[in-house]
Amino acid sequence: ANAVLYWPVEQLRAEFEKNSDDPVAALESLLGSDADPNKFWQKVKTNLQASKIRMLFVADVIPPELRRIVEFLNEQMDPAEVLAVEIKHFTGQGMKTLVPRVFGQTAEAEVRKGGGSRQFRQWNEESFFDLLEIRHGTVAAEAARTILAWARPKAKEIGFGAGQQSGSVYPLFGNEHGKQMLIGLWTYGKVSIQFGEMKKRPPFIDKSKRQDLLDRLNKIAGIELPADSIDKFPTFSITLLSDKAAMDQFLAVLDWAINEIRKSQEAARK
Repeated sequence: ANAVLYWPVEQLRAEFEKNSDDPVAALESLLGSDADPNKFWQKVKTNLQASKIRMLFVADVIPPELRRIVEFLNEQMDPAEVLAVEIKHFTGQGMKTLVPRVFGQTAEAEVRKGGGSRQFRQWNEESFFDLLEIRHGTVAAEAARTILAWARPKAKEIGFGAGQQSGSVYPLFGNEHGKQMLIGLWTYGKVSIQFGEMKKRPPFIDKSKRQDLLDRLNKIAGIELPADSIDKFPTFSITLLSDKAAMDQFLAVLDWAINEIRKSQEAARK
């Protein structure tokens, strides 16, 4: 709510670009590859000036009392929107799943505020692969399925994104002492290497480890990530992995990275 008064859009944009390793890619993941950043930020400015904002309560449990307060506020406030997001945690067979549930969108509030105005979408496996295949064909979808099938027994958690137009999936590797994000898969047909996240945690907080990973990836036919990628979120076309030899080599590199994570965590416990 304070953003309406104290965060001019110029400051928001400057802070976003300063703190994002690849601001263009970050916006593309939210808006799609054909998005116009200038139009996006102009829309942000217009919404702030009109107090067209969304305020969220986020918790693992939303009690009935808070739910009713949120529904009441959402019915009374216009154009501002108040919602509560309950995120349940489910675990089993070595995996964790997060299931969100949104409260506050009563029928009356939806009608008065134009309905269908939400700017995010929670993706799941079905919607992710449906859109990936529509946009980039069976070859891209099969490559992504191969990677996800490889990741399931190895990952601590599989997370799906909430982009407005483009879906994403992120396997998280590690154990109860810490998780590491190595890659992301996107419905616009790209694989992202999460150096920008890796550099925050051992063992890839070590620049030489990230360089080693980059070198191993660049030995795969068709993959040519820039030298300065080790602090960013570089991408390459997932169709490069449609060749079985390239896919096997890519998964072998990820197996190496997972093993490095495990060794680091084991050393930290000693």
